[in-house]
Amino acid sequence: MAEMTDRAAELDDQDPLAAYRRRFVPPEDDSMVAYLDGNSLGRPTADLPEVMSGFIKQDWGTRLIRSWDEAWLDWPTVVGDELAAAALGAAPGQTYVADQTSVAIYKLARAALSLADPVRDQIVLDVDNFPTDRYLLEGIASELRLEVVWIRSDLGFGIIPDQVRDAVNERTALFLASHASYLSGYVAEAKLITEIVHGAGGLVLWDCCHSVGAVPIQLDEWDADFAVGCSYKYLNGGPGSPAFGYVATRHQDRTRQPLHGWMGHAEPFEMGPEYEPHRGIRGYLTGGPPILGMVPMRQMVSMINEVGIGAIRAKSLALTDFAVGLVDEHLAPLDVQLASPRDHDHRGGHIMITHRDFRMIKDQLWRRGILPDYRQPDGLRLGLSPLSTSFAEVAVAVRAIQALLQR
Repeated sequence: MAEMTDRAAELDDQDPLAAYRRRFVPPEDDSMVAYLDGNSLGRPTADLPEVMSGFIKQDWGTRLIRSWDEAWLDWPTVVGDELAAAALGAAPGQTYVADQTSVAIYKLARAALSLADPVRDQIVLDVDNFPTDRYLLEGIASELRLEVVWIRSDLGFGIIPDQVRDAVNERTALFLASHASYLSGYVAEAKLITEIVHGAGGLVLWDCCHSVGAVPIQLDEWDADFAVGCSYKYLNGGPGSPAFGYVATRHQDRTRQPLHGWMGHAEPFEMGPEYEPHRGIRGYLTGGPPILGMVPMRQMVSMINEVGIGAIRAKSLALTDFAVGLVDEHLAPLDVQLASPRDHDHRGGHIMITHRDFRMIKDQLWRRGILPDYRQPDGLRLGLSPLSTSFAEVAVAVRAIQALLQR
């Protein structure tokens, strides 16, 4: 036990990004001693209360309706470009921030399918993808009378190129997958998979919810068609914060997203009788932009840009290496299994471990102020947010899991 604690302290002392932990709001009491759920809800930045107060008093409270003309109307694309530069590997003019992830998936999937030749009547996705992705694509397939082709991936890993190669063909219209699995954290070979789908004549929609802000993304280099992602995990935008959508320039004026709203109109303030989409990425907007929800997100995007996604990735891998080592040494003898990749190329920002008693001990961990999350049927996800999680928190969590399993 002491050796685990000492090693964690040594790693924290050596961590070049350790000072960034102070740039997040600390708990005001002892109810949280190890927060390992940053892959579900990131912690707010420490300057956010002051920033929000200034926004309320000045941008909203003083400038009032004038702020729309002065800034807010452009925020969906301005913030989209900021995020694209910091974390998406995308050139300007291809990313917007608006809606929720589910709405963004629906809009972009329908837009992609509007390009498909009628003979392309299949949507391909994997059975272990996030439920919303599966439910939405099933619903779209029902609406458009398309067939869903399912890929069954290994729970401890994720979708691999050979599986995609076997599943796509001349009938494939759209392929949807998560860049990082919400269960195992497996990072897909996005560039190669995109190439495979394109070779079959299909389009690709990447869900980057569990990778954006923790794992380098290169949408332009991948030759991606479409991508979506949320902002409340590693982008620390807060509960219900808006999603982003990416549409490659080559597709923007060839597609039409299905949710026509005034903010996506070519001339929104003319209030004309018919819908005429705005050219470029603004044509993917629908209703009023979620301005308040973008304020926290911008603070984190600025920090990511300051640190650099490469340094963030290095810290993420160091954290997960430490966690995997502790699991092997202290939890594997108690029948705990690692259900995540060991190699760096395919490991995301979290790991999942499984044990038959994890359902029972999750609430006990929470009562001790140790907060991982539980996933059916027997998994604990340890979400290690690189800029706010310490090595000490990892050691505290593993020590507590070990003690509870040894009872």
